[in-house]
Amino acid sequence: MTTSVTRPLTVTARITTTDSAPTAPDTYTVTVYMNTHDDNFDGYQPHHPLAAATHPDGSPLRLVFHASDRIHDHQRAASATFDVGNHQRADDHGQTWPGEALRSVSVGDVIKITGPGHWIIHLRVDPVGFTPVPEPTHLTALAGTRPARHC
Repeated sequence: MTTSVTRPLTVTARITTTDSAPTAPDTYTVTVYMNTHDDNFDGYQPHHPLAAATHPDGSPLRLVFHASDRIHDHQRAASATFDVGNHQRADDHGQTWPGEALRSVSVGDVIKITGPGHWIIHLRVDPVGFTPVPEPTHLTALAGTRPARHC
């Protein structure tokens, strides 16, 4: 035997109050540390000096990527950073890598990623992929006007 049940009508409404501000999407914020050691293209070693990449005017160069289907972990954020740092694309705010004033991101550099939830990881740029490394301790002056070095 089946019994019919009448359900009350429900209405769903979104109520916006003045004290609720829209939240920013989860982001990955990236700083690239350029390896300034003479053998920088042979790979990063903990004793190598690093300099944070900057714009030509000396201001810090920070790349931002929104968490998405395309970028959903630190490895994908590092890969997107490598692409920007090699003039292949822009970050999610339209920022591109400075032209001739700063060499491309290369093997031996270190990428610092601050992810959603404010966790931080440092990744060494390897010939293929990226490897976690401890936080670098040998930071030098900012690297915005360093001439490009060719292999």
